[in-house]
Amino acid sequence: MPGGQRFTISGTITAMKRWQFWLGIFISLFFLYFALRGLELEKAWKAVKEARYLWLLPGVAVYFVGVWVRAWRWHYLLRPLKKIPVRTMFPIVTIGYMGNNIFPARAGEVLRAVILKDREKVAVSASLATIIVERIFDGVVMLGFVFLNLGELAGLTSASGFVGNIQQLALWGTAAFTAALITFILAAMFPQTAHRLINQGIERFLPARLRDRVSGFLMRFLKGLESLRSPQEALMVLFTTAIIWLLETGKYWFVMHAFSFEVSYFALMLMNGVVNLATSLPSAPGYIGTFDAPGIAVLQAYGVNGETAAAYTLVLHVALWFPVTAVGLYYYLRQPMRWGKNIQTVKQEPSLPV
Repeated sequence: MPGGQRFTISGTITAMKRWQFWLGIFISLFFLYFALRGLELEKAWKAVKEARYLWLLPGVAVYFVGVWVRAWRWHYLLRPLKKIPVRTMFPIVTIGYMGNNIFPARAGEVLRAVILKDREKVAVSASLATIIVERIFDGVVMLGFVFLNLGELAGLTSASGFVGNIQQLALWGTAAFTAALITFILAAMFPQTAHRLINQGIERFLPARLRDRVSGFLMRFLKGLESLRSPQEALMVLFTTAIIWLLETGKYWFVMHAFSFEVSYFALMLMNGVVNLATSLPSAPGYIGTFDAPGIAVLQAYGVNGETAAAYTLVLHVALWFPVTAVGLYYYLRQPMRWGKNIQTVKQEPSLPV
C-alpha cells in the first residue's frame, strides 16, 4: 500500500489527541469541580466503604444483557449489508466499549468499525453509518427519559447546584436529534434523491481532487442506512434502543440498593438520561466528571444527601466502566488488530475521513 494511502488507528488517535484530549481534560475538571464543591469527602468515602457490594452482581448481569441487546441491534442494522450472527457482534461491541472508555473522542466506535471490516469485510464507512444511527436513537431515547420527568427538572435546575438550564438543553437536544433522525430516514427511504443531492453538493463545494474519495465514502455511508428504509424497521430499532436503556437503568436500580437511600425507578431513568446526554460532551477518557456532576445533581434534586449521592455515583460509574472494559480488553487481546498496526483491510477505503 502506498505510504500516502496508509490508514493507521494510531495516526487517527494521535490526530484526535491534538486538541480533543486536552479539551476533554479541561471539561472533566470543570465538571468535577461542580460535582465535589461543598461536599464533605470524608463522609462520601465512608459511604463508599459501607456499601453493600453484593448488589452490584445482579446489576452487572442485567447490564450485560443490555450489551447483548446492543449487539443484536447492530446485527439488525447491518442486515442489509451482511447477516452477521449476534455471537460475532458481541465481542466487537465490547471492544468498542473498551476503546470508548480508555481512549478519547469515542475512538472505540472507529475501532469496532475497523475490526468489523477485518472480520466480515463490511465497508468501514457503511458500518460507521450504522453506528451513528445507533447514537442518534440512543439520544432520542435518553431525551425521552428526560421528558418523562420534566416536572422534576425544576428542582434539578434551581436547587441542585448543577450549572445550566437542563430543560432548555433537552429542548435543543430534541431538535438536534430529531432533525438528524429525520434526515437519515429520508436519505434511506429516497436513496436516489440523496445520491443526487450529495453529488450536486460535492461538485459545487469540493475541489476535483477530493470528489471521488468523498463521494465513495458517502455512497458507502448511505448504504449503511438501508435498515431505516421502512418505518417498521425504524420502529424496531427504536424499541430495541428503549429496551437497552431500560436494562441499563436496571443496573442503576440494583446499585442503589447498596446504599442507604431510595428513589423511584423513574428518577433513575431521569438520571440515566441526563448523565448520558452530558457524556456526549468531550471529556477525559472514561467520562470523568461529565458523568459524575449531573448524576450527583439529579439525586440531590430528589433530596438525597450530597455525600451519599457522590458515593453512589462513584460506585455506579466504576461498575459501569470496569466490567465491560475488562471484557472488551479480553476480546481485544484475543484478536490480531492493534492500535499501532497498519490496517491493511481498508485498502479499498484509503482516504477514510473519520
